[in-house]
Amino acid sequence: MLQFPLPHEKILPRDIKIVEPPSKPNNPTILNRIKGSLIGLAVGDALGASVEFRPRQYLLEHPVHDMKSGGTWGLDAGQWTDDTSMALCLASSLISRKGFNAYDQMVRYKWWHKHGYLSSTGQCFDIGNATRASIEEFYRRQNELKRKYKIHTDLEVDQLSPELLKKENFNVYCSRQGVAGNGALMRLAPVPLFYYQVPSLAVDLSGKSGLLTHGDNVAADACRYYGALIVAAVCGESKEKLLDEYFYDDHQVWFGTYPLHETIVNIARGSFKKRKGYDDGIRGKGHIVWTLEAALWAFWSTKSFDEGALAAVNLGDDTDTTAAIYGQLAGAFYGYENISPKWRSILYAHDLITCIAEWTDYLSYSETKIVGHEQIARSRPHDRKNSVQPNEIGLGNNNKSKPMKPDSHS
Repeated sequence: MLQFPLPHEKILPRDIKIVEPPSKPNNPTILNRIKGSLIGLAVGDALGASVEFRPRQYLLEHPVHDMKSGGTWGLDAGQWTDDTSMALCLASSLISRKGFNAYDQMVRYKWWHKHGYLSSTGQCFDIGNATRASIEEFYRRQNELKRKYKIHTDLEVDQLSPELLKKENFNVYCSRQGVAGNGALMRLAPVPLFYYQVPSLAVDLSGKSGLLTHGDNVAADACRYYGALIVAAVCGESKEKLLDEYFYDDHQVWFGTYPLHETIVNIARGSFKKRKGYDDGIRGKGHIVWTLEAALWAFWSTKSFDEGALAAVNLGDDTDTTAAIYGQLAGAFYGYENISPKWRSILYAHDLITCIAEWTDYLSYSETKIVGHEQIARSRPHDRKNSVQPNEIGLGNNNKSKPMKPDSHS
């Protein structure tokens, strides 16, 4: 089994020992798509990292054509930010727990926040306000358990049994109401990739993964819809069908008894199909609705992974996250082999990410048929009437000083 380090070991992602799954992939084409989705996420993140927070006008004058060092975070070319770190935390939980364990996911996000776990620099950086607030609320709830049970170390409380957590009715949903930033979506891919063989479960858990840190139903439903697209791409659906206005209708059984929020349905119907892109209102900003539209626009308006990734970055603003979200779907559709070999060779911890993809593929066959997912209440944490629309909250870089993310993001 691929062993992920504990946070106190301070092992950087590129130094984690690579262990291959015990058997060859059942379907190399599927593995190519899973690898494409995870590498696509990280490549998009790394492409956008150097110009994150830069406005559209700056990108028009200085368009991104390749991975660059320096810029917003002073990273080396190929290093990635919070988007990939959180996706790797999520993937490491799915692999280590052989399934969806919401408490363990929050633990690993906490490790990233507190110790720089699975960060390309060994430090937590570029964290959004919404994500930070949810992780800090998780700390607070854990500390209540530590006091009650006289637990002395973080590691002990991080490894509490499911039975005790159930007894305590521990609530893993740590977000405030009305939080609909794109941080729920930027890390999503490991869930639909792990559960792609059971699409209804993949869609359901995609939504729940977002709700852990982003409590608005618009955020959850954006994750459900995008999770469905990733599953369909992995299963080989055509680009035409993925972007068809009836995709949601044609896959209704995947969404169960909870219809998508009307805002997300509008996107599924094709609100992103705007020929002039930015000039027609496409924005790579922090609200999940805007970023989802931007990522889908980049996929719809281009004909290769590389072209679409650059289109996503060159929208400006939340460049890394727009491109990371694009990369999850586009990578699943085009496949690993169709992502720029140059970018793949530069990408930080490339071998670890491809190894994670191989284990995701392996466990999707060996585990999803026999391991039940953690049972989380079917009821939504917040009513749809509390859902926040993009024009109801501050967006963009004006409401936050660098290097913090905008309030609406992450």
